[in-house]
Amino acid sequence: MMIMLNRLIENFGRKILIRLESIGKITLFFFAGMKNIFIPPLQFAKIIDHTWFIGSKSIFVIVLTGLFTGMVLGLQGYYSLVKVGSEAALGAAVALTLVSELGPVFTAIMVTARAGSSMAAEMGVMRISEQIDALKTMHINPVKFLFSPRIIAALISFPLLTALFDVVGIIGGFISGSLMLGINQHVYMDTVIQSIKIHDINGGFYKAFVFALVTTTICCFRGYYTHLYSGFGARGVSLSTTNAVVQSCIAIFIFDYIITFFLV
Repeated sequence: MMIMLNRLIENFGRKILIRLESIGKITLFFFAGMKNIFIPPLQFAKIIDHTWFIGSKSIFVIVLTGLFTGMVLGLQGYYSLVKVGSEAALGAAVALTLVSELGPVFTAIMVTARAGSSMAAEMGVMRISEQIDALKTMHINPVKFLFSPRIIAALISFPLLTALFDVVGIIGGFISGSLMLGINQHVYMDTVIQSIKIHDINGGFYKAFVFALVTTTICCFRGYYTHLYSGFGARGVSLSTTNAVVQSCIAIFIFDYIITFFLV
């Protein structure tokens, strides 16, 4: 009995140490990437390329997701508010929900699913094919070359995509609430304008910046260290990509709660 108990405690302790080691490595990886942003030469071409990939190529999915999210909010919000005779406040409900909460969170999740998975897979392939080791052999800092430009691109893309999601979502709520359910169009837009304050907008952008750092770091870290956590070969890359997306989504919700707690 004691032997089994000792083994359980030993296994539990080993798992805790592995998690702590992983947290330490990802923290050092993040600070190394941030530090290399400010070390010349700046890689303008790679920054533009990654911004195009993370930002521009995500516009369609953000617009589509934002439109239907707003339409669902408008539809559900109308039938909830009409029970208490407050359907005129639909515009405010849709706008505040999108700007302060759903906009940055849904944007981060969709970009992680589309671009974050690609970053993890690309770095994973580079790791198992020894391209990262080749960069070190040529005295090229792989963290600066691969990770730092993606941080800048994400910091540029995430807030802009969040703003786009918010605007399209408000339009979606307008389509559901005013054009389909008959709420006065001027009342809807007037409540939207009056309800949104600069504090709400800033809070959404704060979340977008944090999500950009968190998701980019996790996805690049999982790809960069595929050989340590997922193994070599195609299976290793697939596992690291899956773990990157899942862990990024979990981190988005955790940091969303933390930021909301301090901003409210």
